[in-house]
Amino acid sequence: MNVIRVVLADDQPMVRQGIAMLLGAESDIEVVGEAGDGAEAIAVVERLRPDLVIMDVRMPGMDGIEATRQLIQERSDDPDQVTKVLVLTTFDEDAALYGTLRAGASGYMLKHAAPGELANAIRRVADGDAWIDPGVAPKVLGTLREMALNTPEGRPGLDMLTPREIDVLRELADGATNSDLSRRMVLSEATVKTHISRMLMETGCHDRAQLVALAYRSGLVNP
Repeated sequence: MNVIRVVLADDQPMVRQGIAMLLGAESDIEVVGEAGDGAEAIAVVERLRPDLVIMDVRMPGMDGIEATRQLIQERSDDPDQVTKVLVLTTFDEDAALYGTLRAGASGYMLKHAAPGELANAIRRVADGDAWIDPGVAPKVLGTLREMALNTPEGRPGLDMLTPREIDVLRELADGATNSDLSRRMVLSEATVKTHISRMLMETGCHDRAQLVALAYRSGLVNP
């Protein structure tokens, strides 16, 4: 059994302690480190190389959005070594939600969610899927619908995608399979799956075919 190694980043020690106790009951999840702000989270990740960070948004000094950006985007030259980020916060306002998703987080969860959902979200994100709290999912879908109404193609554009996701989308439009992407971009297939799951979530597409169609309609690639 593969154990998911997790770092907790939250400025409240009691919150970190509670999360650690909750996850301590899970045989496939291990809390290996803690951090009280974004800068410390980056340092702990550099030292421990966990699979996933549970990241709060509002912390003193460097906040969770900037820490996520540095962990994901500034380390994209070695994507298989990038630690995935699951945001866990009390805030559901747009700045926190879209800021962390644009920064590269793979999941967004509210702290008032049922305790058992946290372990499920960790497993999903660690496995390469995206995860959005049901409490904010309608807001995300509403934004995607609004974006769709404001684009001639009737579908959101590519503004929320990271440069690495744009590269993956180009390869998909060229007909690449997950194995092709893994070989061409020197990524593990789990990392490829993470990129595709995030792109589906960010664009509102239902499958890879719609992603490819979006790449052509947006002018990213030409027939």
